[in-house]
Amino acid sequence: MDNTKIAEIFRNMAKLLEIKGDNPFKIRAYFNAADIIESLNEDAGVLIKESRLTQIKGIGKDLAEKAAQILKSGSFKEYQQLKKEIPKGVVEMLDIPGLGPKTVRLIYEKLKVKDIDTLEKAVLSGRLRQAGRIKEKTEENILKGIRLLKEGKGRQFLYYALGVAEDIVSYLRKMPGVKEIEIAGSLRRRKKTVKDIDILVVGPQKVMDYFSACPLVKEVIVKGPLKTSVRLNNNMQVDLRLVKREEFGAALLYFTGSKEFNIALRGLAQKKGYKINEYGLFEVKSKAKKKTAGKTEKGIFSRLNLEFIPAVLRENRGEIAAAAKGAIPELINLQDIKGDFHIHSNYSDGSNSLEEIARAGREKGYEYMGICDHSQSLKVASGLSVEKLKEKIRK
Repeated sequence: MDNTKIAEIFRNMAKLLEIKGDNPFKIRAYFNAADIIESLNEDAGVLIKESRLTQIKGIGKDLAEKAAQILKSGSFKEYQQLKKEIPKGVVEMLDIPGLGPKTVRLIYEKLKVKDIDTLEKAVLSGRLRQAGRIKEKTEENILKGIRLLKEGKGRQFLYYALGVAEDIVSYLRKMPGVKEIEIAGSLRRRKKTVKDIDILVVGPQKVMDYFSACPLVKEVIVKGPLKTSVRLNNNMQVDLRLVKREEFGAALLYFTGSKEFNIALRGLAQKKGYKINEYGLFEVKSKAKKKTAGKTEKGIFSRLNLEFIPAVLRENRGEIAAAAKGAIPELINLQDIKGDFHIHSNYSDGSNSLEEIARAGREKGYEYMGICDHSQSLKVASGLSVEKLKEKIRK
């Protein structure tokens, strides 16, 4: 959780500096530090406590001190000052596809546009032209970008949402009495973008209090004995459901979805004389509606004479028919990845040397690797000139 929090603030700091028009190398340093800390295998809090954070390439003394301040007080002085100077809505304008920091700064300084809605109105009314250097094509791109942003509003990329969810799961596992816990919903199905996070847990009633007290939680939306919904500091919603151990598999199957998959599976179950819901699989013909499965997903699939269907395939696109024939395709896993053709070294904006990259590739069992460092056209990313490239090749 420390890593996510520090990375988020560093990334926001970089955006504020972009709008301010600050030193591009300083901006890049914050963006790089955010990426580095977010990808750490260790808790940044432990590294800070043991004075080891500066040992990581890309994290200097100044950034390490700011990271320590974030853990101590939730922020740092320079960041708080910039937040006062630049409205939150102006920073959010950077999320509009195709709208760069220079244009955002121009619009804010010339027209005092402070949020996306006001920006949209300024474009539609023709007021945006008053800022200067804004052409008709730029206006069209801004409107298109706003539309794309609104369509995906509130959604997060898979890699980010998964990291947040795993942080919460790790936090919940620390509570005594938690027996089983799994991520569900579209995140478990590994959709490209995710709106909210669903988690199922088997444990004591007090897990709801423990969940509500998580450091990542900004506010509790609703709290009940079986379901609690919270909003995180990053504005994502997380729903935690408390289920019985004997119903865990059925609940996981149901809340993983997709909706289309659940409808199709329910239809198949009915044809076979069963009723399926989040509590289990029941025989319809028996007077007592006898429960025949529910503790595990595998048990339910087996009872329906289906091969186990991995969560990533549950979209009702033929996977149920394939499972009935025992023909579920083998999924690609890490062992199938034979190499990587897009790697940046510390010759430009990467964090590792060629030797370190080669060593890591061998450890992963890679058969090939391709280095794709930036050229001199991107100076902000330490792009290589022809002379520097020749020098590196000679070495």
